Amino acid sequence: MTPRKGFALALSACAAAVAFAALGACGSDDEAAGAGAPPPSKDASSDRTVAAPHPVEKVPDAAVDAVAPPVEAGPFDAGPCNARIEAVPVVASPHVPEGTPVVYTSNPPSSGPHYDTWANFQELTHEVDDRHLVHSLEHGAVLLLYKCDGAECDAIVPALRAVRDAVPADPLCDPAVRTRVILAPRAANDVPVAAAAWGHTYRADCVDAVSLASFIQDHYGKGTEDLCIPGQVF
Repeated sequence: MTPRKGFALALSACAAAVAFAALGACGSDDEAAGAGAPPPSKDASSDRTVAAPHPVEKVPDAAVDAVAPPVEAGPFDAGPCNARIEAVPVVASPHVPEGTPVVYTSNPPSSGPHYDTWANFQELTHEVDDRHLVHSLEHGAVLLLYKCDGAECDAIVPALRAVRDAVPADPLCDPAVRTRVILAPRAANDVPVAAAAWGHTYRADCVDAVSLASFIQDHYGKGTEDLCIPGQVF
């Protein structure tokens, strides 16, 4: 069995475990030794690494032209959190210089112009610019993004962390990274809980671990560049 097939089976097993309220971590750090990923250069903090950027593609205007609107992705039980999954047409996604204005076609963004550096695959306590996050999506990441205040966050963040922790170790990732799932706050959300992968979005009114685990299983590693090279620390 190849490492990628083994990872897919492990991801499916974790999704099933979540469905039965068993959100324990799957896999081990030992299994996460990256196949083909170069050794990262670590900084002083744990689970933090930096990678060399991709070349910047110069474009005069990165605003995305109007495209077909998102469509609901097949039959789906919205559940108690009113979860909505949409397939979003993938648009041109060049690398652009920092500061270039970009208009994305979905909220949260799921493709489009982005910076040459990508966000590291980790849990964050602060926001990161969408233009870095979209580059992470291009590498096959899944974003778990939340918008909340005070006590509401006390319930949302640990529940999302449990979903992230249940994702098995990715064989393409260095153990310091483990999996290409980013957890972060995002004030631009129009719902308390959102997720994004390349060409797909998930939006919900609360944390539904079952549907989130299913979304990760279905869309993990589906970017145009299937890489787990550690990203930029912000």
